[in-house]
Amino acid sequence: MKPFLNQDFILETNVAKILFHESAEKMRIIDYHCHLDPKVISENKNFRNLTHLWLDGDHYKWRAMRTNGVSEKYCTGDATDWEKFEKWAETVPNTLRNPLYHWTHMELKMYFGFEGLLNKDTAKEVWDLANEKLKTPAFKPQGLMRTMNVEVVCTTDDPIDSLEHHIQIAKSDCEIKVLPTWRPDNAMAIENGEAFNDYMVKLSGVSGVYINSFEDLIKALNIRHDFFNEIGCRLSDHGIEVFYAEDYVMADIRTIFFKARSGIELNSDEIVKFKSAMLYEFGIMDHKKGWTQQFHYGAIRNNNSRLLSKLGPDTGFDSIHDANSTAAMSKFLNNLDAEDKLTKTIIYNLNPSQNEVVATMIGNFQDGTIPGKIQFGSGWWFLDQKTGMENQLNALSNLGLLSRFVGMLTDSRSFVSYSRHDYFRRILCNLLGNDIENGLIPYDKELLSNMVKDICYYNAKNYFKFD
Repeated sequence: MKPFLNQDFILETNVAKILFHESAEKMRIIDYHCHLDPKVISENKNFRNLTHLWLDGDHYKWRAMRTNGVSEKYCTGDATDWEKFEKWAETVPNTLRNPLYHWTHMELKMYFGFEGLLNKDTAKEVWDLANEKLKTPAFKPQGLMRTMNVEVVCTTDDPIDSLEHHIQIAKSDCEIKVLPTWRPDNAMAIENGEAFNDYMVKLSGVSGVYINSFEDLIKALNIRHDFFNEIGCRLSDHGIEVFYAEDYVMADIRTIFFKARSGIELNSDEIVKFKSAMLYEFGIMDHKKGWTQQFHYGAIRNNNSRLLSKLGPDTGFDSIHDANSTAAMSKFLNNLDAEDKLTKTIIYNLNPSQNEVVATMIGNFQDGTIPGKIQFGSGWWFLDQKTGMENQLNALSNLGLLSRFVGMLTDSRSFVSYSRHDYFRRILCNLLGNDIENGLIPYDKELLSNMVKDICYYNAKNYFKFD
């Protein structure tokens, strides 16, 4: 029986241990997609307590707590910070075999040095230990990232954002590069007419363009795209339910835009056509500047309307979607490629049944100009766990080139989620170690070491070129 969470956690063979400890463990981190708040990074203030750092905004934990019978008062409600933490501590033993159990104890050990197990009996010990450390400079946001050897962080930002905090960070003595990511979902969310028109007003204000036509909208977005580029942005990101690639003519798009701006309700065909036009225009913008476009698809969001109205979005009521997007994905990529305007692209699927779909789709649009130009993104959201990561790695290995993979990201709002890079690296090394043990690949130490280092760091560094 192996001890839980020792230095060889997950590593089942001697080769896996060698690969991890000698090649993977100390590599720097390029977190090219996350949801950290740039204001928090810029201000770099100590966190109030462990709940403020660890539970606020964490819908993963809230889902588990609700499932464990914990009242909403202790998730998003008005309970004290200690009461919320105590309820989480009582929930943790019931997360056994959920990735939250691994993440929780990895974070407590790697950041706070706590070697035990979190439960109702140890809650006060952990609370006091963590809160004392959170008072020190090393546990400020930048200190936490520095501890985990983070080199680059790419946040998620709306085209109307001022990026003032990114500018402040760049002018400060912070050695970690904190860059924005262009997330223009609101600019194509025409299905909600009132919100869309409110957004047009805001976009007009920051761009200086009076938006009275579709062409005005694209002009305004290009101005903001230029601004993001000046501040160091090199990636876009799109949270889409499915890919959009309906045929359209510009006259239709102009009419649809005019109807939406006039407060006229659109039908489903009009909505999809508009989204198709916008997704294509975004691809053109990104190609022009050599950015990488990312697509996170396959979620069905805000399923609980009662709690959505009470708590708002991103509070833990989303699921995996089974909508078929394969043909539209192919058509979207092909439309851009046919004009030689397909930029570097990363595709993340939420439905695991789409692993092989994405792994084969990316091979259709590799063109030899950039190694791994079209990427199958790492296990995302509900797939951000051991089995999900293994399945993604295996699908990519079987149908593409694992050696060209740009590796892991946090996709998190938490400053202690960088342990997920350690988790991923252990899983990667374990897969390779098992293959060697079973005689499936040769034990060429130099070849394997370089491959591991590339996937953990160098592929991302060479692919994104943040310098």
